[in-house]
Amino acid sequence: MKKVLYLIIIFAVNVSFAQDYSNLVKTYLQQNRSMHSLQPQDITDVTISSQSFSKSMQAHNVYVEQRYQGIEIFNSTSPFVIKDGAVYSAKISFTENVSAKVNSTAPSISAVGAIGKAANALGLQSPSNLNLIETLSDHNYIFSNGNISLENIPVELVYQKMENNGNLRLAWNLSIYLLDASHYYSVRIDAMTGELLETMDWVVSCNFGAEAHSHSNEQSVLFANKSEASALVTSAAAAYRVFPLPLVGPNDGADQLVNDPADPVASPFGWHDVDGAPGAEYTYTRGNNVIAQEDKNGNNGSGAKAEGGPTLTFDFPFNLPQNPNSFTDGAITNLFYMNNMMHDVMFHYGFDEASGNFQIKNYTGAPGAGDFVFADAQDGSGINNANFGTPPDGGAPRMQMYLWTAPGTVLGTYLTVNNGPLSGQYYAMDSNFADPLTNTPITADLVVVEDDNSGNSTDTYDGCDNITNGSSISGKIAVVRRGECNFTVKVLNAQNEGAIAVIIVNDVPLEPIVMGGNGAQINIPAVMIYQSDGEALITSLLNGDTINATLVDDGSGTDNFQRDGDLDNVIVAHEYGHGVSNRLTGGRLQAGCLQNQEQMGEGWSDYLGFVLTMKPGDTRNDPRGTGTYALGQGISGIGLRTNAYSSDFAVNDFTYDDIKTQSVPHGVGSVWATMLWDLTWDLIDVYGFDPDLYNGTGGNNIALQLVLDGMKLQPCSPGFVDGRDAILEADQIAYGGANRCLIWRAFAKRGLGESASQGSSGSRSDGAEAFDVPAGCELGVSDNGNLENNFIVYPNPSNGEITIKSRVDVGDATISIFDMNGRKVFTQQLELHTTANVNASGLNAGIYLIQIEGDNRSQTSKLIIN
Repeated sequence: MKKVLYLIIIFAVNVSFAQDYSNLVKTYLQQNRSMHSLQPQDITDVTISSQSFSKSMQAHNVYVEQRYQGIEIFNSTSPFVIKDGAVYSAKISFTENVSAKVNSTAPSISAVGAIGKAANALGLQSPSNLNLIETLSDHNYIFSNGNISLENIPVELVYQKMENNGNLRLAWNLSIYLLDASHYYSVRIDAMTGELLETMDWVVSCNFGAEAHSHSNEQSVLFANKSEASALVTSAAAAYRVFPLPLVGPNDGADQLVNDPADPVASPFGWHDVDGAPGAEYTYTRGNNVIAQEDKNGNNGSGAKAEGGPTLTFDFPFNLPQNPNSFTDGAITNLFYMNNMMHDVMFHYGFDEASGNFQIKNYTGAPGAGDFVFADAQDGSGINNANFGTPPDGGAPRMQMYLWTAPGTVLGTYLTVNNGPLSGQYYAMDSNFADPLTNTPITADLVVVEDDNSGNSTDTYDGCDNITNGSSISGKIAVVRRGECNFTVKVLNAQNEGAIAVIIVNDVPLEPIVMGGNGAQINIPAVMIYQSDGEALITSLLNGDTINATLVDDGSGTDNFQRDGDLDNVIVAHEYGHGVSNRLTGGRLQAGCLQNQEQMGEGWSDYLGFVLTMKPGDTRNDPRGTGTYALGQGISGIGLRTNAYSSDFAVNDFTYDDIKTQSVPHGVGSVWATMLWDLTWDLIDVYGFDPDLYNGTGGNNIALQLVLDGMKLQPCSPGFVDGRDAILEADQIAYGGANRCLIWRAFAKRGLGESASQGSSGSRSDGAEAFDVPAGCELGVSDNGNLENNFIVYPNPSNGEITIKSRVDVGDATISIFDMNGRKVFTQQLELHTTANVNASGLNAGIYLIQIEGDNRSQTSKLIIN
């Protein structure tokens, strides 16, 4: 079966990148030149830099560059969509009246001279032993690394557009990857004066502490030495002990031994193949998609790998908490697993070989091979950080994962409910004002504190006023809600009534905090628990249930060892996500399209980490944070961002205007991720949640597909409005616009409505938010923003004979049914007053979208035909 799938993919992709759309593109530009304010000379020299076929959109994504006399205008890449043999859409980023804006066509400074100028401007030593390796074309060269770069140095003549006046200056475009891998600089050096015109950094960091320090590189590990290669493994089902998806990390569940997780479509020969033939070439953590190794000395060299032996069994215990040096093989294995999972899942959503994914060998023959991920575990060049460097397709990216400061105090399983349906262990946080818990258990029944609300408080169960059930509290563990008065007041009030300990229930859906205050008079322990856990206990107790519980310090609330970022799956997914967004925006040969102030790269990366760690039972209001394990938090912790991610405005009130005050790029990105998170949950409300990451049809799968397709459709240097419009276009192409109003409402709720103004995507401060939606989309939304059904479709599932009930008389209506590839497979005009019947029994069994439109009302729902 694997071989059949492999051959199908080869055929499809070869057809995709073999087609020449140059004439189609040029015809479109000639016919629409005036619409884009272009002169005839501006479109005489254009070229297709890359192209790929989108399975989800059934369209070709074609990326077109503008040139002048054969010299590329830097970052002029313009995405075209070719569908059904015609240009479906184009987002033009060309410069108008080019000939009047260029300063020269012949450089005064040589390519070698430009490398020296760049090194000097970047504060590096002068290059040495700089040799020309290859001449690719006129004014396009590859030089050796000059002992200043981890990789060879490409140099190409381009035109750099100047922001201040729009003029085009002839420049040398080159990249230098610093020897400590901390920066991968892409710079433009004025080809006439040697001036540094622009600096970009292809390394995106998530720094949260001390800066990385510098080390030198001594060898390349792109190709292993012969003595290092493992013996050939002819047949093995690999097994990996990891914290498997959808777990966030060790703070979300126990490690597991996962058997043969490689996806047969994305990785048809497994995770340890590099030649496209049956049998693994390596028995350690290396394969076609990634090489994972430790880099404790921070030299980016060839570090130790985790060895699985002939059976490819990577079963290394973690035994947390302990010193990360004691589980290095386990950390490498988890990093290897997560990089491969990201590769395989993203492959299914369109980040495939033709689109520039990360593989040593492209099985389909697509260009741009030789670029698996170098994943460095427990990197010693820094702390409290992680980064990912993404060069253009064909250049290998590097992921550096660091250790994080020991958290010390963490959530502990201090509370155990001993009986009833709520029995089990619960996370809690000890206070810093009361007597701490000891290893001597405190066991008693729980009692909810009740007070008379004689003060400012209006909550009978917050313990802020005169307690009215003191006799019931004596000798028991008191349960009280957080809020209104100080923690010490609550605990002292309960203590005065004879309580032997106090459990405070958080009043927000975030993780419990360390409670502070002056507790000089308090001599009983007090802990805080999660809101959801506490409210369940309160409800049960108020219903008359007897709950017996134990409080004890079991040692789980202290972790004095450094946390290892390799085990934080959200951070690993986040870093890999930078590679996805950088390769898909502007096409696989662009790596500089996400350098502007309003770009959303950090947001896409956070989003990918969250959507891959969703679980059945999650809700839209559950808080989620980035880096919670690394920071020593629970999965509901706030993480590295200003706000936790949640659809609850009480937890996350971000709107578009907040990018003006948030940090660049992480804060700006977090506003974008908030919008995508809301959109995902809105789609889940309609289509449900599907845990199948590869072939699922739930709202989460649809959202992820729209997000990746949107990256392909948006222009270079996008802003929020560009990103929103690209997702709307993706829905139109893939699903016939079935989710148009839902998407508009999701973005409008966060201030990115129809009238929102982006301004320049190079600035985060010149936009304006708006909360309106297009005409027709304002219907079906209640005051609280939840969707209301104007129409009811039943039975569902059905055999194709369905009834539509309308809440209002809409008169003439159009019923359309789409398959999950967005193709319209059924349409019918009818009168819809109260009810109407539709016979779609001719459709094959499967999942469809049914769209009902009439009298300014529209609704799209999932329809199952069995």
